[in-house]
Amino acid sequence: MIHKKLFYFLLFTSICITVTAQSIDIYPTHWFVGMKNPNLQLMVHSNKIADRIPIIKMADAGIKIANGITLVRIERVENANYIFLDLVIDKTAKAGKRIFNFGSGDKKISIDYELKARRQGNGTLYAQGVTSSDLIYLLMPDRFSNGDPSNDKFSDMNDTSSDRTSPFLRHGGDFKGIINHLDYFNDLGATTLWLTPVVENDMALTSEGGTMRSTYHGYAFTNQYKIDKRFGGNDGYKEMIDSAHAHHLKIIQDAVYNHVGDKHFLYTDMPSKDFFNQWPTYTNTTYKDQPLVDAYAAKSDYDISVKGWFTPFLPDLNQQNPFVANYLIQYAIWAVEEFGIDGWRVDTYFYSDCDFLNNINEALVGEFPHITVFGETTMHSVTEQAYYCQNNINTNWKSNLQGVIDFQLEGGMQAALNEPFGWENGSTRLYDILVQDILYKNPMCNQILLDNHDQDRFYSVIGEDFNKYKQGITLLLTERGIPQLYYGTEILMKNFKNPTDAEVRKDFPGGWQGDSSNKFIAAGRTQQENDAYNYVKTLAHFRMNASAIKTGKLMQYVPADGLYVYFRYDDKQTVMIILNTSDKDQSIDFKKYSQRTNGFSKAINAIDSSSNNISAALNIGAHQSFILNLLK
Repeated sequence: MIHKKLFYFLLFTSICITVTAQSIDIYPTHWFVGMKNPNLQLMVHSNKIADRIPIIKMADAGIKIANGITLVRIERVENANYIFLDLVIDKTAKAGKRIFNFGSGDKKISIDYELKARRQGNGTLYAQGVTSSDLIYLLMPDRFSNGDPSNDKFSDMNDTSSDRTSPFLRHGGDFKGIINHLDYFNDLGATTLWLTPVVENDMALTSEGGTMRSTYHGYAFTNQYKIDKRFGGNDGYKEMIDSAHAHHLKIIQDAVYNHVGDKHFLYTDMPSKDFFNQWPTYTNTTYKDQPLVDAYAAKSDYDISVKGWFTPFLPDLNQQNPFVANYLIQYAIWAVEEFGIDGWRVDTYFYSDCDFLNNINEALVGEFPHITVFGETTMHSVTEQAYYCQNNINTNWKSNLQGVIDFQLEGGMQAALNEPFGWENGSTRLYDILVQDILYKNPMCNQILLDNHDQDRFYSVIGEDFNKYKQGITLLLTERGIPQLYYGTEILMKNFKNPTDAEVRKDFPGGWQGDSSNKFIAAGRTQQENDAYNYVKTLAHFRMNASAIKTGKLMQYVPADGLYVYFRYDDKQTVMIILNTSDKDQSIDFKKYSQRTNGFSKAINAIDSSSNNISAALNIGAHQSFILNLLK
């Protein structure tokens, strides 16, 4: 028998009407029919909402409250401004709006709620995942291109500034600016765009290092269900993703599970104190990953690493709280279905609770079998880095993350280019790091890089040496894994993080009306910038058609005298990559590499199409590199 009181039950929607004119916010704002997991937990946020809903006994739960929706329980927390509703969405539920009423008379609350149909093309048109066949282009929306100056700033937001003359304030880049340059990515050879966070950051200026700064970078969320309107809002994001997909470009969304901005409603009006990791006095994380992996670690060191705050204005979420975990997991699923993204990059990965990380990864793959997730794991060793993805290490806790951002390999590539050759230095270090691939379940799932938005720019790191630049691009686009190129690297953008990281996040020249130069077109670039762009473009397009590099095996030879040789190969193709990292010219004897070169007669240079007879020696200049397609 249906309990009549349950007909006057609150559900969720983005449109809320009450006779007392009190606003009601519900998360997720809407949901979808046909999800594999039928369970849904709604967070309802409104003034004294818990006092306005009667206590429902467990014996009254499990009752249909609408067509296709069953109430399991109503849960209360410390703060009466919140309730949590546990629901089950029937497999047969149809898309459409529902109207639910709670109470009667002058205390009646009515809410519209919509279940939407799922997108078509799961795994083919969206949630495609990113693989070793792709080339990721990382950009910061605020610093890439301003296509719509009307959304640069808003008077109703906590940060009303927009000033390109300041490295610390917002500059106005947006989704429209990205849409305007989709052909540029296609021409370059990128297949995937990774945007630093686009979720609303309605933060006031924050004090960092004595300077007031905007959170233009996006890592201080204030409402996950809103895309920042300074980029174009939810509709602008959908338009950008749809346009990118039409240009055969995938989209990676940047996530933060570890923290939110201190203007987030969950912090300014906490459901309960344990929504966040609390300390008697402010406690910062040590930023150390070692206690998380160390079998001998003290619990206090572990807790400070994971539960300490990243900064005073980024409250640290407690994912051991099931309400927090559900909020984050459901948002991740909602965002994939709502916007049609193809993968996730997760910021500050190891600072989050280990079990929560596995749970959210499992939930995402459960709904989207082809989706991929990368974790930002800035670790001190390959072992520690491998610990946080699927691995071959015998440990009590096993990660299910597909791949990490491979900072260890990045360090090895930089060492190969900058350090003198030695027993442990230079290209030997790169070789040694790849030797440790035995720790990974599948190292091809790792994202590899030369630099990113948190690091010194690659061209500056190598002393603005153009030969070393080409060697770095060679490594990036031919080593195992999924390559990621930071915006502007293709046109030799440079700088160190001195005095701040704003120096490595400068605007892309030509992205704003009135810029003195436009680096998006050949005519706006210098000869050397065009040489750099064309080197990336040529190798990226060669890679597109090189099965050996995209999905093939890797064989490397022990470096000798600064000469590092490796092969990418499969049943269809063999590519030989040679790097001379020394200061002297050297000669290549193909016979030394007969295990891979036997049966081939010619080596075609992938960059200039020149041909070399394998029976003859090949000379390679100091700090030169060759990518040779071997032919019979």
